[in-house]
Amino acid sequence: MCGADGWDVGGRRADVRDADVLDRLLPGVDVVVHQAAKVGLGVDVADLPEYASVNVYGTAVLLAAMARHGVGRLVLASSMVIYGEGRYACAAHGQVRPGPRSVHDLEQGRFEPVCPRCGESLRWAVIEEDAPADPRNAYATSKLAQEHLAANWARETGGRVAALRYHNVYGPRMPRDTPYAGVAAIFRSELAAGRAPRVFEDGRQLRDFVHVRDVARANLAALSAPVPPGELRAWNIASGTPHTVGEMAQALAAERGGPSPRVTGEYRLGDVRHIVASPRRAEAELGFRAEIGFEVGMKEFARS
Repeated sequence: MCGADGWDVGGRRADVRDADVLDRLLPGVDVVVHQAAKVGLGVDVADLPEYASVNVYGTAVLLAAMARHGVGRLVLASSMVIYGEGRYACAAHGQVRPGPRSVHDLEQGRFEPVCPRCGESLRWAVIEEDAPADPRNAYATSKLAQEHLAANWARETGGRVAALRYHNVYGPRMPRDTPYAGVAAIFRSELAAGRAPRVFEDGRQLRDFVHVRDVARANLAALSAPVPPGELRAWNIASGTPHTVGEMAQALAAERGGPSPRVTGEYRLGDVRHIVASPRRAEAELGFRAEIGFEVGMKEFARS
């Protein structure tokens, strides 16, 4: 938290759903950077209450406390998962939005989305911030709900919200040995245990991997983001250089000298095939551009 007298670099562990704690912390604060969340795709539908409690209810409690104490600016850790499948184009029908991939297709190893009008193959394209939201799992739904709640708070109070839609963040101090971590952390945990990383589908699904230090820089830039009073403005926080999940697994394995990744053909229904961002708005409006390249970042992460 940042107050009028400068930065408070002290730490205090608390639950974002605890209004009493927030009432003690927020007086004199100018801006809140909201990172607290339950992350990851989850295990099964039993996780739904926790995603709703931490991500949705927790954000509502925070926003209500901010309103009580006159805090006027929020930097929200949002996510690219709210887009669902990325942007696609059909040779015959132009830009289209494929629906969720069917269990039958996934079981048969048909991982690529097809045109919903003609059934032909599609070309992926970069997705921009004005793309419609289409969350495909509980985590994605909860992150979109956070944006909606924050936008409601901004309209009611005249506050400003900078929503940073993180793409696949990786880097030091990521959680280990948990299914709720990102795919990079899961692969690193497997390699640390001497196991080959298990790569789902065919390993060719595209993601934009962005280093956590670049994400930290984006948060600093967002503290003074050009957001009018009463509004929410969103930015993709991404490197702008996509890589496949298989490439990422191979880079980590090579750096650690571990076993080569094993492509399993397994799938998760909540996963999307390709999601690649355009970082142009963040560069133009926040002055943010990712600095840590894929090769350098993965070498560091593999050894962290």
